[in-house]
Amino acid sequence: MALQAPTPPPPYYAVIFYSQRTSEDEAGYAAAAERMETLAATMPGYLGIESVRNAEGFGITVSYWESEAAILHWRHQAEHLEAQRLGKECWYAAIEMRICRVERAYGFRKNGEDR
Repeated sequence: MALQAPTPPPPYYAVIFYSQRTSEDEAGYAAAAERMETLAATMPGYLGIESVRNAEGFGITVSYWESEAAILHWRHQAEHLEAQRLGKECWYAAIEMRICRVERAYGFRKNGEDR
C-alpha cells in the first residue's frame, strides 16, 4: 500500500483542502466524495490525491496537479461546482483551501527505497 499519491519530480502543485464536517454526515456525501475523486482523475493535469479524516469530522485532502491552469479547470468543472455548492449547504461546517507549488519532495523508507 502506497503512503502517498505517486507524483512526478517537482515542480508541481498541491491543493490542500481542510474541512470540518457537519453532524449531518449522510445526505449523499460519501457518493459525492467518491464521484469527485473519480472525476478529478479524468481531468487534464491531475496527478493524484491523499485524504484523511478523524473521528470528530476534521479532514485534510491533498490533490496534486501539473499546473495552476489544471487546478482552475478543475475548480470550474460543472459537476465539481455542484459538489462545492452542496458542501457549503449540507456537508461542511468550515472549509479552507491552500494552493502550493511543490519545489522539493523527498522521503525515507525502512526498506531502503528513499524517495
